[in-house]
Formats: sequence, structure tokens, C-alpha cells
Amino acid sequence: MKGAVTLAPALRDAARMVARVASGRSLADQFSRGAEGSETLRAALLDLTHGTLRRYGLVQAVVAALSRRGPPDPLVQALLWCALYALQSGRYAEYTVVDQAVRACALLERWPAKDYVNGLLRTYLRSRDALEARLRADEEARYQHPRWWIELVRDAYPELWEEILAAGNSHPPMTLRVNPRRVAPADYLARLAESGIAANAIGGAALLLEKPVPVERLPGFACGEASVQDAGAQRAAALLDLLPGLRVLDACAGPGGKSAHILECADVALTALDADAARCERVARTLERLSLRAEVRAADCTRPQAWWDGAPFDRILADVPCTASGVARRHPDLKWLRRAGDAPAFATRQAAILDALWQVLAANGKLLYVTCSVFPQENQQVVQAFLARTRGAHSLPLPDGGAGQWLPGPRHDGFFYALIQKQA
Repeated sequence: MKGAVTLAPALRDAARMVARVASGRSLADQFSRGAEGSETLRAALLDLTHGTLRRYGLVQAVVAALSRRGPPDPLVQALLWCALYALQSGRYAEYTVVDQAVRACALLERWPAKDYVNGLLRTYLRSRDALEARLRADEEARYQHPRWWIELVRDAYPELWEEILAAGNSHPPMTLRVNPRRVAPADYLARLAESGIAANAIGGAALLLEKPVPVERLPGFACGEASVQDAGAQRAAALLDLLPGLRVLDACAGPGGKSAHILECADVALTALDADAARCERVARTLERLSLRAEVRAADCTRPQAWWDGAPFDRILADVPCTASGVARRHPDLKWLRRAGDAPAFATRQAAILDALWQVLAANGKLLYVTCSVFPQENQQVVQAFLARTRGAHSLPLPDGGAGQWLPGPRHDGFFYALIQKQA
């Protein structure tokens, strides 16, 4: 990414988006409305926003340390955060970043801030090493996570907490799920190689790409030969112990990746629920691309009386709402939008979902509890409490022999799984 012409507009737009995140708005929602401008500008904007939010703890601390006149205007402050990331990224010459950040002040109609932005960035460049060494004493600046998040992870994983936090700041892997109804994983791997896309088989239908690529470059993607799905998420279908003809419920189905994988693995009668009608539309589009069929309904799974026909389900997938702390690197704004009370609040909702779904599970049926979280409050603690209060609920070992908690790493995101059987 090199072109001073594109950097100032990208800094302007990135500053606006990051300022909205600082005020509590989701970055994904902003991108979903579409970013104006050329493909080059959009690429720069993606890099600046995601990169800034991955280093949010540090860039905030730098601006706070160097601002002698108090907190600047929110837009100017966000511009400085983005410019600091641009300097740290090494993607641009230092003089280019300073010059273009000053130009971005004008594009943001913050003309009086030009000298201030210029001065702060130049001061940072002169004192960078000493300043960042001093700021390492601040845990939020050092680990790029909110302090309460750091404490939860450190308490839960006293020997691994720094690795988990580092993974949360990394770029996520891109993994494909090959549709075995269309093509064998080994054959699709060969087709990727023919297309110049390097990948490795990592088990089942999962292929890990060496570098992310646009889905348009993936052979056969449009006709359903492959989907993008993290390897951690791909565990679900295998752990459900699926058999042909079973009646299966995906209780929190949006956006549809796990529903599709279930149907790719076995001929089952699948009902896919989601409380959000827009997410149900995404489920339907996903299944249509893959030529798969399910009953898709917009409904709250905690209110069976509103959607259940009375016929019990043999298998239930409860991929419950959670803090998403195990996939935060895919959404770098998420950890700064979350609050310390979110994990207990989600745990309350998760308990209600388990209690409701238990009513519609058949005798000897199996329920797979799933989160994309690394916080025990949403995982082991929720499951243990449910087992303690629920008659006939029996914990089963996972069929793949693996641990229930997968932590984020180079091959997959962080997921938790627990399999529970309803004894007759």
C-alpha cells in the first residue's frame, strides 16, 4: 500500500470509523453499509481500522502521554491513533504518514489541529523507543486488551494467559470447509494448488490456507464446493454424532455455517432457528449456495411454545450467544466494546437457553453446547451448573477425544464444546 494520494482520505475515513467504535458502535456494522471509494482506498481503510484497533491500548496510551493540553477532539484523537498505527506498521515512509495526517485534518474540517497533529507525531518519532518502553508498564498498552479482560484470562489460564492475549492480537487464519457431497478434500486441495493457492489439510474437510484470498478466487466457491469456516467451528458437526434420518435442531443458527456443515455430513431433518430475521436470511442464502435444504425459522429458542411442533429432536446444537472472546482477533473492536459484566450476563442467557432446549430434546438424545469464548464463566461453569440442577443430564466425552476448550492459535480460533445426553 503506497501512494500518498490515497493515505489522507483513508486516514480521514478510518478516523471517523474508529471514533465511532470509541463511542460504542460496531466496526463490522460500519463496513456492512459499504465503504465508498476505490478498491485501493478500501484496502487501506481495512488495514488502518483493524490495525489501529489491534493496537488500541498502545496508541491510546501514546496520545495520552504526549497530549499536554488534555484530550483532543474525538475525531482528532482517532486520527492520531490511526496515524500512529500507520507509523508502527512500516507500510509507509514516516514523512508520508505525518504529512498525510496533517492533510487529513483538513479533510475532517479540523484545520486548527494541524500543528498539534504534526507536533505530536514528530515528538513520537523522536522519543518512540523510550516512550513505548515506559508504557509497557501499563498492561492495556502492553497486551492490547482491556484490563478486566486481561485479569479474566490470567486467572483462568495462569500458564498460558500471555499466549492467549497475543493470539487475540494476531491476524486470524483462513480455513476452508470442503463440501464432500461435491468434491473430495484431497481433490479440492489439488485444485487450489492449480489455482496458485497454497493450503494444507488439517483434518476432516478442513484446509488451512497459507495466505488469505478473496472468496472469488476459490475454485467452485459459487457452486458450493467449499465454504470459509474456522477449523474450531468445524468440530461441531463431527461431535454431534450424526446419523441419517435423525431430527436435528440448530438452535442459534445464524449465519448458517454449522447448519450447512451438518447437512453436508448426514441426511438429517434439520430445523435452523435464529431470533434475528436478518441472520435467518443469511442462513437461507448459505444453504441455497450449497443446494442444501432445512426448515429455517426466525424464532427465539427459549420460547418453544412459539415454534416447536411437539416432536422431540434427536440432536440439538446450542451454539449460544457469548462474548466471542475466542474470536476477538476477527473483530478487533469487540474487546473494546465489551464490558466486565458481559460474561455473567451472557451466562444467564446461556443457562436459559439450555433449560429451554432440554424440553425439546428426545430421551437418549444429545445436546452439544458451543461457545466461541475462552472465559470459563460462559463455558465450564455454565455446563456444570446445568448438570447439577437438571435431572437426567449426563456429560459425555467428546467423540474426537479432544479437549472441550480449544484456545486461539495459528490453526483455529477459540471454541468450547460440551456434549450432554438426556438419559431416559
